[in-house]
Amino acid sequence: MLPRPLYWHKYLAAACLVCLFWQSRAQDTLSVNYKLRKQIVVSSNTLAYTGTMIGLYHLWYKDYPWQKFHFFNDNYHWQQMDKVGHAYTCYYEGVAGIEMMKWAGYSKKQYSLIGGSYGFLIQTGVEIFDGFSAGWGASLGDVAANSFGSALVIAQSLAWDEQRFWLKYSYSASPYAQVRPSILGESLTERMLKDYNGQTYWLSTSISAWLRPESKWPTWLNLAVGYGADGMVGGRDNTFIKDGIEYDYTQIFDRTRQFYLSPDIDLTRVKTKRKGLRALLIVANCIKIPLPTIEYDTGKGLKAHFFHF
Repeated sequence: MLPRPLYWHKYLAAACLVCLFWQSRAQDTLSVNYKLRKQIVVSSNTLAYTGTMIGLYHLWYKDYPWQKFHFFNDNYHWQQMDKVGHAYTCYYEGVAGIEMMKWAGYSKKQYSLIGGSYGFLIQTGVEIFDGFSAGWGASLGDVAANSFGSALVIAQSLAWDEQRFWLKYSYSASPYAQVRPSILGESLTERMLKDYNGQTYWLSTSISAWLRPESKWPTWLNLAVGYGADGMVGGRDNTFIKDGIEYDYTQIFDRTRQFYLSPDIDLTRVKTKRKGLRALLIVANCIKIPLPTIEYDTGKGLKAHFFHF
């Protein structure tokens, strides 16, 4: 089984958020013609989806033979960090989809269900490619993670017409990419996308949303729980083969899980009347701002950080 493309979905999420920003900026230059806006959203997303699928096929799949649709069980790889990454990506593709469909004038039910499903639609297309490719295989774990990310954004939009729980990402450089740069990344940009040892994924919730309206709790001050992993130079274990030579880091690096608790800032609750700035805050809100953090590592125990990235 070939190494799976571990990071392509993060590029797609970033592209969706950038599109959201520029579409929101267009509100100042376009008159409120919702029919035109719907045409823009439908046509631009159709072209983007088609182009994405064609590009992915030529980039990863065309050089490998096709075979009967099959599955590949990677649920025990990377301490499930890749699955959390899938959920994160689907979530933000859904956030972008909802905001774009709001801009186009669709109803709450329409933008919640259809816009919130953007990520699941995109990721499912790739899973189908994987399933028919001899080099990969469809992953039920990925499908489950994609479903969770989409369900999280859809359910909140339907229930509250806002996001009270946000998925977020942070990164702190790890030493493991130096051991296996072809998989974990050679440059800083690649490592931020591919090195799961340095990534932390967060679930950040609004405290003020659960309090009475007269509460003095700052609306932008959240509480976040995080998940990460450490000591990984391979997907399932710390052995791999490179250039015909087998490497075994099992006794050198301990594979551990990490759990975090930290305050957080919800940038979407910073009040502004400028729609372009609001879109920029939504884009920036996908990143967890470094703040004091408590960490529990399954191998090293409990410790505190003045700031955790």
